[in-house]
Amino acid sequence: MIETRRNPQLSFAEGLIVEEVSDLWDDWMRFADKVLEDEQLLTTVYEALTKRRPKSRTRGRLGTPAEVVLRLLLLKHIRNWSYEVVEREVRANLVYREFTRVGGGKVPDDTVMNKWALALGPEVIETIHKRVVAIAQENKIIQGRKMRVDTTVVETNIHYPTDSSLMGDGVRVLTRVMKRITTIAGDGGAKLRDRTRSVKLRMLEIGRAARSKAGTGKEKLQQGYGKLLDAASRVVGQAKRFSREITAGVKKSSDVLKQAAIEGLRKELDTMAPRVQQVMRQARARVFGGDTHVESKLVSVFEPTTEVIRKGKASKPTEFGKMVKIQEAENQIITEYEVYDKRPSDSALLIPAIESHEQQLGRAPRLVAADAAFYSASNEKTAHAKGVERVCIPNRSTKSAERKKEQKKRWFRDGQKWRTGCEGRISVVKRRHGLNRCRYKGDEGMHRWVGLGVIGDNLINMGWNLANRVED
Repeated sequence: MIETRRNPQLSFAEGLIVEEVSDLWDDWMRFADKVLEDEQLLTTVYEALTKRRPKSRTRGRLGTPAEVVLRLLLLKHIRNWSYEVVEREVRANLVYREFTRVGGGKVPDDTVMNKWALALGPEVIETIHKRVVAIAQENKIIQGRKMRVDTTVVETNIHYPTDSSLMGDGVRVLTRVMKRITTIAGDGGAKLRDRTRSVKLRMLEIGRAARSKAGTGKEKLQQGYGKLLDAASRVVGQAKRFSREITAGVKKSSDVLKQAAIEGLRKELDTMAPRVQQVMRQARARVFGGDTHVESKLVSVFEPTTEVIRKGKASKPTEFGKMVKIQEAENQIITEYEVYDKRPSDSALLIPAIESHEQQLGRAPRLVAADAAFYSASNEKTAHAKGVERVCIPNRSTKSAERKKEQKKRWFRDGQKWRTGCEGRISVVKRRHGLNRCRYKGDEGMHRWVGLGVIGDNLINMGWNLANRVED
């Protein structure tokens, strides 16, 4: 498939329909449309697409142009749609056809769009974001005089974790994979015994015991978990036997493609079985040992890197996902985002944020604003040394009368008022762009989801800013 940068078919019905729908465009879309015409953005996407196949530049049919790929992916995250909805809406909407440069052509299939997102990857999306911020600076939407930073949690797409439900998930997946192996390889070797029904019954017993207020509730809970652990252990043992027999050639197929499928299923067994064993260990420690703080606690067998994060929110005291930093300059433009593998302390993020701001925008901010979690005397001193004139971060635990007087000054109060806009920005990207819950899989999926959502939000804010500038 030969990749191209631009789509030569830019209009629909030779411009006739374009004039009819020109007044239906949102104001921000007109200016965002101009931003996305940037040649560097298209080159970044084009180069990423050409790496999907060894000879994508010279062989095969023409692929979807890079500008169409970029615009369709961003439209998805701007509107917080699924790929199926993107396909349906663009097919039926003339404005979206023009905005995405599809024109009168066929709208790509939703499964194809998903492959594009995988082809771009987190690094490419981060490069696109940096270029969008640079365009905002070139248009003087941001100058870099101010910076505010905050953190939030983007949840992974998992159900509320309990040890019984996690074991149920693992047993269901292992049994399903072993059934597929048996279908392909036949009845040779170990025989499959389906224990999913008994596991479901044990899960129901555990649920009833957990809700019981009777004195025997704890005893029934332990009995239920004992039976569930026994059944899960037998399923894991069976999965390991299947894996060994595939390796030894007992379970095999003479067909090359079917044998490749069997090897792929073996890898699934080898991946899932240790996760189920980890859940079993933490269940034993909690139910029978009373240890609720098991090291490396697993809260999903499908998203094993999900963290348990408590930020003290009354509405949601415990969240399951990844910590994300959101950093802004003027006019609500997010200049940097970062997804952390392990939750860091907020106070450790301030100085790197100032350094990245200076590297991205070519100057240290005059004002830095953040909440009290980012405060430390060392941070304040280092920020001043880097050229920050006003560090607007409250120290809630101070007993110094001088410090309290400083925090009551007008510039400090005004800086904290501006800082609260970061809370609003986080609320908007969660509500409007879906950053409340990541729908992509894995750590890379989390990075892609956050990055595309941030870029979409920046495009809207840049578009409105440029539109208001024209009106003024």
